[in-house]
Amino acid sequence: MKRGDIAGGGARYVNSLGCWRWVDANLGRVILSLLIGAGSGLSLIVAIGAQNAFVLRQGIRREHVLPVVLICALTDAVLELLGVAGIGFVVQQAPILLEIVRWGGVAFLLWYAWSAARRALRPEVLVAGEGGGGSLRRTILACLAITYLNPHVYLDTMVLMGSIGNAQGDPARWWFVAGGALASIVWFFVLGYGARALTRFFATPRSWQILDWVVAAVMLGIAARLVFGGLGV
Repeated sequence: MKRGDIAGGGARYVNSLGCWRWVDANLGRVILSLLIGAGSGLSLIVAIGAQNAFVLRQGIRREHVLPVVLICALTDAVLELLGVAGIGFVVQQAPILLEIVRWGGVAFLLWYAWSAARRALRPEVLVAGEGGGGSLRRTILACLAITYLNPHVYLDTMVLMGSIGNAQGDPARWWFVAGGALASIVWFFVLGYGARALTRFFATPRSWQILDWVVAAVMLGIAARLVFGGLGV
């Protein structure tokens, strides 16, 4: 073997070793950014709220679960992406827009709480598995209203998640978004389809009464928080 061949082979080995070291180092950063994004996202969405209560109820009734979970998960992903892209700063500087959304959300939450209470007062129509459920169009509109008429969704995803994501730097912030989006997708699919395991428990009108009273209380609580607590910005 010629000396030049040996030298060339050694150079390729060194370059290959350096490449693997670069991959290992960057893979660690990617995984860390994904985990930070997933953890931050879950800390904001895994709580008793209007959106989760709505998804849970749809899952138990097995009505239009896929479009509901897709709307919720994709909304989180898109808003987090916009937040990291810098739109969150714009939203934070436009309080009048958040005020409009705030009072629109209050009105819708009060209406939904009243609807849940009315259902609870008529438990004979709430037995799981019976027909006569809401139409796809009405369900989608309700899901969109619960999602987009809550100003905290913009503060949580676009402002808070955007701030945390941008603190990761490039390109880690985009992996942070991916982690947050993945967490939202997993959470809402587990909540929507996992709720089917509770179907047997909700086979009696009394169980539906309890659920709808809880839903009504949650909606009223969030509405009161928006009215008296403001946006906290």
